[in-house]
Amino acid sequence: MSSSAQPVSDSVTADPQQARIDTVARAGATPDIPQPYRELGLKDDEYTRIREILGRRPTDAELAMYSVMWSEHCSYKSSKVHLRYFGETTTAAMKESMLAGIGENAGVVDIGDGWAVTFKVESHNHPSYVEPYQGAATGVGGIVRDILAMGARPIAVMDQLRFGAADHPDTRRVVDGVVRGVGGYGNSLGLPNIGGETVFDASYQGNPLVNALCAGVMRVEDLHLAFASGAGNKIILYGARTGLDGIGGVSVLASETFDGDESGGGRKKLPSVQVGDPFTEKVLIECTLELYHKGLVVGIQDLGGAGLSCATSELAAAGDGGMHIELDKVPLRAANMTAAEVLSSESQERMCAVVTPENVDAFMDVCRKWDVIATDIGEVTDGEHLVITWHGETVVDAPPKSLADEGPVYERPLARPADQDALVASTTAGLARPATPEELRETIIAMISSPQLCSRAWITEQYDRYVRGNTVLAEHADAGVVRIDEQTGRGIALATDCNGHYTKLDPYRGAQLALAEAYRNVAATGATPKAVTNCLNFGSPEDPAVMWQFQQAVRGLADGCATLGIPVTGGNVSFYNQTGSQPILPTPVVGVLGTIDDVHRRTPQSFGLDDGESLILLGETRDELDGSVWAQVAHDHLGGVPPQVDLEHERLLGEIMVASSRDGLINGAHDLSEGGLAQAVIEMALASETGCRIVLAEDADPFVHLFSESTGRVLVAVPRTEEPRFTSMCTMRGMPWQRIGVVVNGSDDVEIQGVGTFTLSELAEHRGGTLPRLFGHAIA
Repeated sequence: MSSSAQPVSDSVTADPQQARIDTVARAGATPDIPQPYRELGLKDDEYTRIREILGRRPTDAELAMYSVMWSEHCSYKSSKVHLRYFGETTTAAMKESMLAGIGENAGVVDIGDGWAVTFKVESHNHPSYVEPYQGAATGVGGIVRDILAMGARPIAVMDQLRFGAADHPDTRRVVDGVVRGVGGYGNSLGLPNIGGETVFDASYQGNPLVNALCAGVMRVEDLHLAFASGAGNKIILYGARTGLDGIGGVSVLASETFDGDESGGGRKKLPSVQVGDPFTEKVLIECTLELYHKGLVVGIQDLGGAGLSCATSELAAAGDGGMHIELDKVPLRAANMTAAEVLSSESQERMCAVVTPENVDAFMDVCRKWDVIATDIGEVTDGEHLVITWHGETVVDAPPKSLADEGPVYERPLARPADQDALVASTTAGLARPATPEELRETIIAMISSPQLCSRAWITEQYDRYVRGNTVLAEHADAGVVRIDEQTGRGIALATDCNGHYTKLDPYRGAQLALAEAYRNVAATGATPKAVTNCLNFGSPEDPAVMWQFQQAVRGLADGCATLGIPVTGGNVSFYNQTGSQPILPTPVVGVLGTIDDVHRRTPQSFGLDDGESLILLGETRDELDGSVWAQVAHDHLGGVPPQVDLEHERLLGEIMVASSRDGLINGAHDLSEGGLAQAVIEMALASETGCRIVLAEDADPFVHLFSESTGRVLVAVPRTEEPRFTSMCTMRGMPWQRIGVVVNGSDDVEIQGVGTFTLSELAEHRGGTLPRLFGHAIA
């Protein structure tokens, strides 16, 4: 492990005790005297570097600021060297429509007609295990404020959830709290939840993943970036009061592994979980949008991870001068708070604005109108330092860039895991496969009943999907679709995907498979994929095997985006996702944003209303069962090589889906992914509440045809009148296609030739009953 820290000059180590600490730290040994900075998550060499920057010992407040700003969560100190690859692979053509990218609060894309969309996904993993409801709720609140800070109105949220084994005794606690937290906060804000993922796997048992996505819309000219420039401009803190909740969240909670004793009676990290108030945030949103509309702000920074430490240092670092903050002016809701606590608090629903002096009165008037507390806490200076005073005493005097931009950068050791070759060699080739019709039928029922593939309605029905009236697709959809312009019908589509089993088998290909699926899901609705966000969830960066997984996944995603021609606009890295020495499955969640000119022509996941529609499968089916849901459900097996990924094929498939939607050639579409063809047919039939008849090719292995997870495939419902045009287009463009069945309107049966017949009620019962049986209580 290497650091960008430099040797400390003799003038820094003036007092004998500190000289001894620094000497021992430089020698790589551990001092035998207590070190408070270690409790804040700082390493010995990091503390030494802080002393060098300041030329003296840091104050308690400075130490608190550096500890949170140099934490893994805020500084990306272990991931920066790899994340640079995104920039290296992003071409000028890919950047043409990107208005803001990596490094901003959220990515922003110009989608035409003067409209811009901003979107981002972030993690709130550890807090959601310690205190599931508040952890999930404040995860939603934080990502919404990121979108708001760009000048956009938040219009939709999504959630990407991963829990431990569905039948584990502690999973119900986590699932119940997280789902209520996501729904309670988002529903109260009046934001539709238009999709996401829910995965159950034992690897997430002590470390669930709660990733939250938000999208917002604005006119292009309304884009705002966060910076503090112009000497004399005021720094105004507005929103909720500052309390003790969330202190140490990013440094102690989000940047360390769990030791296995955070649930039940041993919740050591409980004070680090923030407490959210969605009704305060709702008012904050409307107040902020009016401030933007009236042109009263230079820039706004939300207060999320690291609180005021982050907001003040990042605003100052992005500006052209210094900043002076009178910290004792901050409105508090707890008595006897110290300066360090005020700076480190992650109390929710707070924003920091830069306002010119002539606009301060008008700014305050708007805040009073919305009953939002607003306080002038400082100003931009023409100096080079961030200076913070507390009751007249200077408690922080530091270069803001050293806090926000110049933290340590580690080139962590990386090494292919010692068991990777054995894992890849352990394929499904020797596993028993169902062969008879009875065995195939039993396998279909077992698959759709499993926690991996069962209905998520028990979860999603706790979310409001249609509030505000602009949701076009959410239920029974490959991607969520939202209208953004009522006059033209212009809209956006969003999808997120990741298969941790694939990424475990091959991190490079696994990341590309996640990208391919999200891209395909967006295109299946008729939207054109435009941009990518990501949330990279991995174990400890101090584990060389984890860093190898991370590096491979980043390169796979970056290379994949270059092939598809769409840029990564931003995202989040979440390390230390493990309990003890056991990391989670590597989980690089990929979100894709697409645009659609007219949402009325979007393609649903269901069949159409035309009698006798043809069911046509696009793409090729291969014997690819390694890492599949079938391997998990039937054999509890993980090993082998994940499916092939052909991104040029995915791009062609996307173009065909968009053209088919635009020209009215298809009535419904559903991508094939986990569970394969059997799962796609059943989901489409249940969504349509009508039956179908499937005929497998005579020379095809029924098992492979039904359960293979070969990528690059979509099942489409084509009106009989349009079948010649549709199939001719596919043939001319080199897209493999196969007519595999027909829709039987009014039928209650799904018939699979050579396997058997399933009634819709039978399928609905098996697929829909699993989560209620596991988690018991009725939907809130």
